[in-house]
Amino acid sequence: MTSLRSEARRRRAVATVGAVSAGLLVLAACDKPSPLATITVGKNSVSSETDCYNDGKTVSTEELAKCLKAKDIKSIDVDPDETVRFGVDPEIADKGWTILMNGQPLTDPSTKTYRTIPGSVFFNAQYGAQGNSTVVSIQEGETNVTGLWSFKLKKDA
Repeated sequence: MTSLRSEARRRRAVATVGAVSAGLLVLAACDKPSPLATITVGKNSVSSETDCYNDGKTVSTEELAKCLKAKDIKSIDVDPDETVRFGVDPEIADKGWTILMNGQPLTDPSTKTYRTIPGSVFFNAQYGAQGNSTVVSIQEGETNVTGLWSFKLKKDA
Protein backbone atom coordinates (compact mmCIF):
# COMPACT_ATOMS: atom_id res chain seq x y z
CA MET A 1 0.00 0.00 0.00
CA THR A 2 2.81 2.39 0.89
CA SER A 3 4.67 1.68 -2.35
CA LEU A 4 1.50 2.43 -4.35
CA ARG A 5 1.19 5.82 -2.65
CA SER A 6 4.84 6.69 -3.23
CA GLU A 7 4.55 5.57 -6.88
CA ALA A 8 1.49 7.82 -7.33
CA ARG A 9 3.34 10.74 -5.73
CA ARG A 10 6.32 10.15 -7.99
CA ARG A 11 4.09 10.14 -11.10
CA ARG A 12 2.39 13.37 -9.99
CA ALA A 13 5.78 14.99 -9.37
CA VAL A 14 7.03 13.94 -12.82
CA ALA A 15 3.80 15.21 -14.42
CA THR A 16 4.13 18.53 -12.56
CA VAL A 17 7.75 18.99 -13.61
CA GLY A 18 6.77 18.15 -17.20
CA ALA A 19 3.92 20.68 -17.18
CA VAL A 20 6.13 23.42 -15.73
CA SER A 21 8.87 22.68 -18.29
CA ALA A 22 6.38 22.78 -21.17
CA GLY A 23 4.99 26.09 -19.88
CA LEU A 24 8.46 27.60 -19.72
CA LEU A 25 9.21 26.47 -23.27
CA VAL A 26 6.00 28.09 -24.54
CA LEU A 27 6.83 31.34 -22.73
CA ALA A 28 10.38 31.35 -24.08
CA ALA A 29 9.05 31.06 -27.63
CA CYS A 30 6.80 34.11 -27.27
CA ASP A 31 8.01 37.49 -28.44
CA LYS A 32 7.87 40.15 -25.79
CA PRO A 33 5.51 42.90 -26.99
CA SER A 34 6.92 46.37 -27.43
CA PRO A 35 5.78 48.99 -24.91
CA LEU A 36 2.61 50.95 -25.70
CA ALA A 37 2.17 54.59 -26.57
CA THR A 38 -1.30 56.16 -26.39
CA ILE A 39 -2.86 59.35 -27.71
CA THR A 40 -6.12 60.59 -26.22
CA VAL A 41 -8.36 63.37 -27.52
CA GLY A 42 -11.54 64.01 -25.54
CA LYS A 43 -13.09 60.59 -24.91
CA ASN A 44 -11.31 58.88 -27.81
CA SER A 45 -7.93 57.24 -27.66
CA VAL A 46 -5.67 55.12 -29.80
CA SER A 47 -2.79 52.92 -28.60
CA SER A 48 -0.06 51.28 -30.54
CA GLU A 49 2.89 49.00 -30.28
CA THR A 50 5.56 49.60 -32.90
CA ASP A 51 7.56 47.80 -35.55
CA CYS A 52 10.42 50.25 -34.91
CA TYR A 53 11.55 48.75 -31.65
CA ASN A 54 14.62 46.65 -30.99
CA ASP A 55 14.02 45.56 -27.37
CA GLY A 56 15.87 48.53 -25.92
CA LYS A 57 18.72 48.51 -28.44
CA THR A 58 19.39 51.31 -30.94
CA VAL A 59 17.20 51.23 -34.07
CA SER A 60 19.12 51.93 -37.28
CA THR A 61 18.69 55.28 -39.05
CA GLU A 62 17.46 53.47 -42.19
CA GLU A 63 14.78 51.61 -40.19
CA LEU A 64 13.66 54.85 -38.48
CA ALA A 65 13.36 56.63 -41.83
CA LYS A 66 11.24 53.76 -43.13
CA CYS A 67 9.01 53.87 -40.03
CA LEU A 68 8.50 57.63 -40.33
CA LYS A 69 7.14 57.07 -43.86
CA ALA A 70 4.84 54.17 -42.92
CA LYS A 71 1.33 54.46 -44.33
CA ASP A 72 -0.46 51.90 -42.16
CA ILE A 73 -0.36 53.83 -38.89
CA LYS A 74 -3.27 54.32 -36.51
CA SER A 75 -5.17 57.59 -36.67
CA ILE A 76 -7.34 59.73 -34.44
CA ASP A 77 -9.57 62.73 -35.13
CA VAL A 78 -8.49 65.93 -33.40
CA ASP A 79 -10.65 69.01 -32.83
CA PRO A 80 -8.14 71.90 -32.83
CA ASP A 81 -9.87 73.26 -29.69
CA GLU A 82 -9.23 70.01 -27.77
CA THR A 83 -6.13 69.01 -25.82
CA VAL A 84 -4.10 66.09 -27.16
CA ARG A 85 -2.79 63.84 -24.40
CA PHE A 86 0.23 61.60 -24.93
CA GLY A 87 0.89 58.67 -22.63
CA VAL A 88 3.74 56.16 -22.68
CA ASP A 89 4.62 53.04 -20.74
CA PRO A 90 7.08 53.69 -17.89
CA GLU A 91 9.78 51.77 -19.74
CA ILE A 92 9.61 54.37 -22.56
CA ALA A 93 9.60 57.25 -20.08
CA ASP A 94 12.65 55.86 -18.26
CA LYS A 95 14.72 56.21 -21.45
CA GLY A 96 13.37 59.68 -22.21
CA TRP A 97 10.99 60.46 -25.06
CA THR A 98 10.29 63.27 -27.49
CA ILE A 99 7.20 64.11 -29.52
CA LEU A 100 7.99 64.57 -33.22
CA MET A 101 5.71 66.29 -35.72
CA ASN A 102 6.29 65.26 -39.33
CA GLY A 103 9.69 63.89 -38.24
CA GLN A 104 10.87 67.08 -36.47
CA PRO A 105 11.10 67.51 -32.66
CA LEU A 106 8.06 69.33 -31.28
CA THR A 107 8.97 68.97 -27.59
CA ASP A 108 12.05 68.67 -25.45
CA PRO A 109 12.81 65.17 -24.16
CA SER A 110 10.83 64.09 -21.08
CA THR A 111 10.95 61.27 -18.55
CA LYS A 112 7.29 61.71 -17.52
CA THR A 113 4.72 59.17 -18.64
CA TYR A 114 2.20 61.82 -19.71
CA ARG A 115 2.21 65.08 -21.70
CA THR A 116 -0.41 67.41 -23.16
CA ILE A 117 -0.35 69.71 -26.20
CA PRO A 118 -3.15 71.93 -27.58
CA GLY A 119 -4.75 70.34 -30.66
CA SER A 120 -4.36 73.53 -32.70
CA VAL A 121 -0.56 73.08 -32.73
CA PHE A 122 -0.87 70.03 -35.00
CA PHE A 123 -2.60 72.00 -37.77
CA ASN A 124 -0.60 75.24 -37.48
CA ALA A 125 1.80 75.99 -40.36
CA GLN A 126 4.10 77.75 -37.88
CA TYR A 127 4.92 74.30 -36.46
CA GLY A 128 5.34 72.66 -39.86
CA ALA A 129 1.78 71.39 -40.32
CA GLN A 130 0.47 71.01 -43.86
CA GLY A 131 -3.20 70.38 -44.64
CA ASN A 132 -5.73 68.57 -42.50
CA SER A 133 -3.57 65.74 -41.19
CA THR A 134 -0.27 65.46 -39.39
CA VAL A 135 1.97 62.52 -38.52
CA VAL A 136 3.03 62.61 -34.90
CA SER A 137 5.65 60.25 -33.54
CA ILE A 138 6.90 59.38 -30.10
CA GLN A 139 10.63 58.78 -30.13
CA GLU A 140 12.17 56.74 -27.33
CA GLY A 141 15.72 57.74 -26.46
CA GLU A 142 17.51 61.03 -26.96
CA THR A 143 20.83 60.32 -28.67
CA ASN A 144 20.31 56.61 -29.37
CA VAL A 145 16.77 56.09 -30.60
CA THR A 146 15.45 52.77 -29.32
CA GLY A 147 11.83 53.03 -30.49
CA LEU A 148 9.40 55.04 -32.59
CA TRP A 149 5.59 55.04 -32.36
CA SER A 150 3.68 56.99 -35.05
CA PHE A 151 0.09 58.18 -35.31
CA LYS A 152 -1.85 60.24 -37.83
CA LEU A 153 -3.84 63.15 -36.38
CA LYS A 154 -6.75 64.14 -38.64
CA LYS A 155 -8.40 67.55 -38.28
CA ASP A 156 -11.97 67.24 -37.05
CA ALA A 157 -13.50 70.70 -37.53
